[in-house]
Amino acid sequence: MTQHIRDIMTTDVKFATPGTSIPHAAKMMRDSDIGSLPVGENDRLVGMITDRDIVTRCVADGGDINAAEVRSAMTGEIRYCRESQTVDEVCRNMGDIQMRRLPVVNDEDRLVGIVSLGDLAARAGAAEGGEALREVAQ
Repeated sequence: MTQHIRDIMTTDVKFATPGTSIPHAAKMMRDSDIGSLPVGENDRLVGMITDRDIVTRCVADGGDINAAEVRSAMTGEIRYCRESQTVDEVCRNMGDIQMRRLPVVNDEDRLVGIVSLGDLAARAGAAEGGEALREVAQ
């Protein structure tokens, strides 16, 4: 039986808006024990921000981090998958693009979840998660 991403994705997604402050986004990541947040506006995915983005685009530049907003550090190039894609497709894609987690959108391009290598390993089976991890690690 073919599994789809909708069957294994995490649906309780924390996200930031472009106007979220950098300290608030960092606290959200810390409190949720995650390293990235989708950035959404009006239910649409507009970017991603990672802990690395905050360090390299805010902290390293020496600006006033307390005044900075997510829009100043987020990555606008969005990589995502669709909830209707198969687990195999997404595993291959994550390996090809070297991503450890991907936002999941529905047919209306609305953010509905996130899928990580952990989700793939825990819910789809060790083989799929392990293969994707090998690809990402290369």
